[in-house]
Amino acid sequence: MRNRARLPIPRLLRGTRHGTSTHWPEGQDAPHRDLRSSTPMHRTEHLLATARDRKPRPRVLPIVAHVLAIIAVLPLLWIVISALKPAADVFDFGWPSTWTLDNLQYVLLKIPMPRFMLNSAIVSVTVTVIALFFHSMAAYALARLRFPGRGIIFSGIMSTLLVSLPVILVPLFLVAKQLGLLDSYAGLIVPSIFHAFGIFLLRQYYLNIPRELEEAADLDGCGYWRRYWSVILPLSRPVLASLSVLFFLANWNAFLWPLTITRNPDLRVIQLGVSGMQGQYASAWNLILAAAVIAAVPTVVVFVAGQRRLVDAMKTTGLK
Repeated sequence: MRNRARLPIPRLLRGTRHGTSTHWPEGQDAPHRDLRSSTPMHRTEHLLATARDRKPRPRVLPIVAHVLAIIAVLPLLWIVISALKPAADVFDFGWPSTWTLDNLQYVLLKIPMPRFMLNSAIVSVTVTVIALFFHSMAAYALARLRFPGRGIIFSGIMSTLLVSLPVILVPLFLVAKQLGLLDSYAGLIVPSIFHAFGIFLLRQYYLNIPRELEEAADLDGCGYWRRYWSVILPLSRPVLASLSVLFFLANWNAFLWPLTITRNPDLRVIQLGVSGMQGQYASAWNLILAAAVIAAVPTVVVFVAGQRRLVDAMKTTGLK
């Protein structure tokens, strides 16, 4: 059998093994061993040494975030505390000497605040439900269907974000007047349904849905409507929940359009009611602040309930 030639090993790289350890010649360091081939004890010691040598991270960003959060919360806390103070102590700094609920009781019983809140709830919930239905259909068509002018239509929809309500307030009022929508719930609801941001957010979400799901539905004989209703819409619950929060808050806090379209006191929304109190109760700031607290309660409840869905939808729609 033919012997294989062995390459000569330099003497300086040879070590003398005694027992279980290897001794290297004087003046020569042992060759570097990869951490992955070392024992678990060696890896643990290496990680501990690295952790000791690592410098602590600066805590500037958490401190800044907490400071900004405190600055944002302080005015809200002041409003709540002032609403529970007697009229003579509204502008006194610090905790009140006595707590009272008379301000909240007066606003709820002597002022038609429940009627204002009911009007706002009817308008906000109706607009939210109708807008989510039509926006989801429009977004699905722009995301999945192929037809001429799709990009132009989407660009036209997005361009409406550049136009604010005061710019189109007079033409919109004239159109509503011609249609007989003045002083009615329809006048409060119909012009508030369309919003380009909802179509954009839903379209971005639908673009991330795998097409294989629709292809499987197509093999089962589903048409466009059945795909939308049975496949796309159930998968859209996170983004629909987040949009419902945004739409509800926007319509609950609406002021300019309800002020323009309504004259009937029975159709006043909550923001018009609070604004009207500033003229009728100009010096009674305790009552005005109590009304502001009552008006803010539904918005806080809705936002807290849908905060998680809102964040999840933002992370899955391609927005950065």
